[in-house]
Amino acid sequence: MTTMSWAERADRHLLRVGAAALVTIASVAVLVLAPGAIRAYAANLMGPLRAPGEAAFIAAHRGDRATAPENTVPAFEAAVVSGSGFIEVDVQLTADGYPVLIHDRTVDRTTTGSGAVGDLTLAEIRTLDAGSWYAPQFAGVQVPLWGEFLDTLVGANDVTALVELKHAWTPDDIETLMSGIYFRGLQDRVVFASFSTTTVQGLQQTAPLFPRVLIRRILPIDPVAVAQRYGVIAIMTRSSALEARPDAVERMHEAGLGVLLYTLNSEERWGEALAYGVDGIVTDKPSALDAWIAQTAPGT
Repeated sequence: MTTMSWAERADRHLLRVGAAALVTIASVAVLVLAPGAIRAYAANLMGPLRAPGEAAFIAAHRGDRATAPENTVPAFEAAVVSGSGFIEVDVQLTADGYPVLIHDRTVDRTTTGSGAVGDLTLAEIRTLDAGSWYAPQFAGVQVPLWGEFLDTLVGANDVTALVELKHAWTPDDIETLMSGIYFRGLQDRVVFASFSTTTVQGLQQTAPLFPRVLIRRILPIDPVAVAQRYGVIAIMTRSSALEARPDAVERMHEAGLGVLLYTLNSEERWGEALAYGVDGIVTDKPSALDAWIAQTAPGT
């Protein structure tokens, strides 16, 4: 078992004392700002909607997995260096309610431990090695705290976080994230995403000014209606979903909504995505995609 550092205790204290006040501030802001202003604020994070062939923004999947173990501080730092506009990460809660960054429901694949993330305490998870499975030089790398991830963004002013909340989060769960964001002044550089409509609704209630993205493996029959129902600025889906629904991007763009694709790692897939006119591409190879776009996409 490990003892929490001063920084960890400070983050936990901020989470407890600041969340309720931040929710109040956000709620008042929603009443003051016109809906159109909120939509414009959200759209500015992704830039203008793309036309077919235009360069999409790049989101480094779980950090730069091509050079460091996924969802770790070295991967986040490598993604910043790669020039990615977004870093896509996964967040879950430990048994004692701390947000940590890890993709799988269990720690088995990417750490030296075993068991479900939600069944382990923060102290237990912080004893695990989350890097040696990837390469010997990363031995001893830990599963990051939410605050540690946010710290990598503080000096990277051109990078926005695309934060997937894994599984279903309650409004109270979501509040644990807010203080760390506001404390570091990152409230205009975080976009939340989730497969769970319960989570998206919780975000709408608890963090209404933060842009939201709904993730779907298969596109809804009417993606515009679904996006508007849940108050999201975009839908993230797979390239196979667009193959079946090639008109979806145009329909979403006509409604002022974005379309993102995950997880594309080849030039063939990148070319297909740009031809559709998608607004963002999540990839394990951000540096390679950035170089490819620079060589092939017009207007870059």
